[in-house]
Amino acid sequence: MKQTAVFLIAMLITLTGAAQETKDTLIVSETDTALRIRNLNPYFTLHVDSSLSYKLEINKDANRYYWFLKNSPLGLRINKDNGLLTFKADKAFFQSGKLKYDQEYKVLIGVQNLYNPQERTDTSFTIVFFNTEVVTSKIRPSVSNQLQIDEGDTLRFEINCENASFPLEFVNFESNVPVKITSGVHQCGDVFNWAVPFDFVKDNDSGKVKIVLLRFTGADKFRNKDTSVIRVIVRDALNYPLKKQEYEKVIADYNKYIQQLKLTFRSIDKKVKRTRNSRLAFDMTSASTAMVGTVLSTSSNENQKNAGRILPGIGVTLVPVKEAITSNKIYDQNSASLVRSSIRRLEYLLSDNILIGEKDPDIVSKTTRLRNELKQIQIQLIDVPMEELDVISNEEASKYFEDPKVNKKYRVRKK
Repeated sequence: MKQTAVFLIAMLITLTGAAQETKDTLIVSETDTALRIRNLNPYFTLHVDSSLSYKLEINKDANRYYWFLKNSPLGLRINKDNGLLTFKADKAFFQSGKLKYDQEYKVLIGVQNLYNPQERTDTSFTIVFFNTEVVTSKIRPSVSNQLQIDEGDTLRFEINCENASFPLEFVNFESNVPVKITSGVHQCGDVFNWAVPFDFVKDNDSGKVKIVLLRFTGADKFRNKDTSVIRVIVRDALNYPLKKQEYEKVIADYNKYIQQLKLTFRSIDKKVKRTRNSRLAFDMTSASTAMVGTVLSTSSNENQKNAGRILPGIGVTLVPVKEAITSNKIYDQNSASLVRSSIRRLEYLLSDNILIGEKDPDIVSKTTRLRNELKQIQIQLIDVPMEELDVISNEEASKYFEDPKVNKKYRVRKK
């Protein structure tokens, strides 16, 4: 009996010690366990317009910890107290471009002890959004849908694409009127380049403008299409390079005609001068003969008296001879004056219609004025025989025209 009591006491002491040892082991084991998330899914996939509600759990008392997210997409949230992960994949997020389909978003997630900041864990998961609805890709040119351009300018822009479910694989271009582009447009990223030619806008076009509709149609591999239309207003513009060539041609005609008139003036004026000198010689001879006859008629010598009676008659006879041989060329004198005044007028017109600046807006009116004036003077001098141009005598003719003696002779005198 006594032995049995001793055995029972010994067993009790042994069991008590083992229980105490087991309790100490459990406490130590709980203290040494690392913080971790027990049910984290590393990969989430969500359909558009669906929602996510996922409760995360840790291996410790959740009341002593809080949750947080980093680099999360728009709309993804977590309850910092209980670790409830929620998301509503609204379609508006994708239509606005804030979220994209089939793109992996890597989200950083962490949980930390409220009383011991050193006790925390950080990990990550991936979330992807998908859509079973087919969304057509869009063509987005880099310009607005209505443009204005002048003839002679170049229209240039890039054909961009906004890809959705399936990317656009080719782009087709067409227009309501034929246009000649420097490079073809066949796919996204190509550049539309059109140099608008002069005379593209015709005279019968209303308002001196022409409307051009540029239509770009893109299609994916399943022939889903999208079309973008650009309305281009082409305005009539001056073909300045061509108009300048016309102006320079008129100026060259002016200079050539002025030089020809100077040669003609020199020829006519010299002819008038020779006639005047010849008539002056006849007049001096006639006057001298009459004077000598008068003197001799008073002489005492009979022979000299007879000669004195004859000489005045000879002087009178020279008058019709003078008119017959060197008649007074009134026509030539008038022609010389007319040619000279025409030269001065042409030179004034040239100086009055010079071009101003790189692109004179009045070039057309100046060219027209010069051409009309030249034609009018040519008609006015149509009966004046023109001298042929001689390269050697051009400088001499100009020098003769500007000679002070010649200028004095044709100067307008006040009465």
